Amino acid sequence: MSRIVFASTFGAVLGPIAMIGPAEAAGQALGFQKYTGPWLFSAVFFACAGVNIALRLRPDPLIASGGTVHDERVPRLRLVAAVRLIRQFPTARLALLAMIVTQATMVAVMAMTSVHLKLHGHEGISQVVVSTHIAGMFALAPLVGRYLDREGPLASLRLGSAALIAGSSMAALSGDLVFLLFPSLWLIGLGWSFGLIGGSNLLIQSVPPSERVAVQGAADLMMSSCGGLAGFSSGFIHRAVGFHMLANLATVSVMALFLAVHGAMRTDGRRAVVEPAT
Repeated sequence: MSRIVFASTFGAVLGPIAMIGPAEAAGQALGFQKYTGPWLFSAVFFACAGVNIALRLRPDPLIASGGTVHDERVPRLRLVAAVRLIRQFPTARLALLAMIVTQATMVAVMAMTSVHLKLHGHEGISQVVVSTHIAGMFALAPLVGRYLDREGPLASLRLGSAALIAGSSMAALSGDLVFLLFPSLWLIGLGWSFGLIGGSNLLIQSVPPSERVAVQGAADLMMSSCGGLAGFSSGFIHRAVGFHMLANLATVSVMALFLAVHGAMRTDGRRAVVEPAT
């Protein structure tokens, strides 16, 4: 999983630096507003990626890896049933909480960083700050995976939540000190990487093997939905109380996650290796 996340590094890091300016210029040349071009380019790239996956990803990786239970007598696990299954296992609930909190924290702060920079007269470096953030998310993913294999998913979640606390706290203190946003957004990205990989690993270890695909899909849906809600609401929060208070709210949320993970580690031991459910 960490290698797949790492594969996203190149386009995600280089995209904001190399494509934002040309896309804005191309959009204006076509008669659109300045910020319309990047959205149009993104739509085209997503469409190309979708067509490429639909036509060329053969065989399906799920089928190649052995798939799931194909016995027609075994009912498929629906979304509501998957959520109920997650609720049955404490470690699965913690894993879902970690995935949601890390995603929501990352999206909320990142979404308003460019606005914050523009309001402080530093719009020109927003692409570099975002690329630094994305490098934190993806570039070190293989090392995150190795750490998780060695120390366990709970240790990964604790380290990730600590990085998120440090990053969001630094963002709250940034103000006109733009240089603070570089380590801040990098730490938030790194914390997200630990949270996503560690939370997903803990989740699938906590449920029966035959239900892992459905449970992972349900968790990803809830994580993405909460991230979308965080991104949508972050603009209203920023306008009402400012970027620093938005970052403070993110810090409080991640502190709660850190305490929950730390408590679980004290209960289950330092490594807290979770045995697969049966």
